[in-house]
Amino acid sequence: QVQLVESGGGLVQPGGSLTLSCAASGFTFGGNSMSWYRQAPGKERELVAAISSTGSYTRYADSVKGRFTISRDNAKNTVSLQMNSLKPEDTAVYYCNAGWATARFPDYWGQGTQVTVSS
Repeated sequence: QVQLVESGGGLVQPGGSLTLSCAASGFTFGGNSMSWYRQAPGKERELVAAISSTGSYTRYADSVKGRFTISRDNAKNTVSLQMNSLKPEDTAVYYCNAGWATARFPDYWGQGTQVTVSS
């Protein structure tokens, strides 16, 4: 059974930083690319960042490029998202899933972690 558990969200002021973490189980973590997605109220879920299975390659949405950094620890089956210079428009629920361009497990989303950027 695929399990994805996100954590690390919270309320932060504009310009602040947060680090999100995702613990994955139920599939071969080290054999899969991993991604972070977000969904803001009234909007569709969007891909924010992805990392290849070995961590050698990463990709980012234009809206977060230069501010967010995705990383992974294959020994711990975790993927992280370091978010700097946060903006109000980054406010959303953040989710992780396997895959590079699309979610490999579209029927297995975790509860997500809420990020709110507000003064």
